[in-house]
Amino acid sequence: MKWVGVYCGSRDGAKPVYRQAAIELGKVLAKNGLGLVYGGAQSGLMGAVADGVLSGGQPVTGVLPRGLARAEFAHPQLTTLHLVESMHQRKAMMESLSDAFVAMPGGFGTLDELFEILTWAQVGLHAKPVGLLNVDGYWDPLEAQIRRGFEEGFIPPTLLTTLVVEQNPETLIDRLLLHQPPPSAVTWIRPSPH
Repeated sequence: MKWVGVYCGSRDGAKPVYRQAAIELGKVLAKNGLGLVYGGAQSGLMGAVADGVLSGGQPVTGVLPRGLARAEFAHPQLTTLHLVESMHQRKAMMESLSDAFVAMPGGFGTLDELFEILTWAQVGLHAKPVGLLNVDGYWDPLEAQIRRGFEEGFIPPTLLTTLVVEQNPETLIDRLLLHQPPPSAVTWIRPSPH
């Protein structure tokens, strides 16, 4: 594992603990020699995790849709910045550049990215570790919803071990470095070359 894709809010959120956790996650990534792949912004938790990685001397790659790429939006110290045409291209590029994924607290964009990367794991489009940094219980309701989806027969049992959940950034990264995701629940059928 060399690059971790992080999904998180472009705002700080209502509690200082969210920003503190983002900076700490960045420092933990750097301490483990891991680079960051993220949405490229300098604001909110996105900027905080990038600052944490950069302060530890590791590279940071931003993937930013051109429509959001204003000078005041993009982080000024990125090692690499990829400009793409759409949010769909952003998610696809982040997946291709990352060896694992972490979702921190965030809003609709973070939920979208997390669920897409989990869905891709479910159908066998990738077999990369996915983690949830559950800062101050932020993701507790989501964990409960996932359990309910399993109990109601919508989520296959093997997928319950796909998502690694921890409250501490260091523990989460340690677990992701060792995590072997389960086989996909179904296999994406690729078109025949004929």
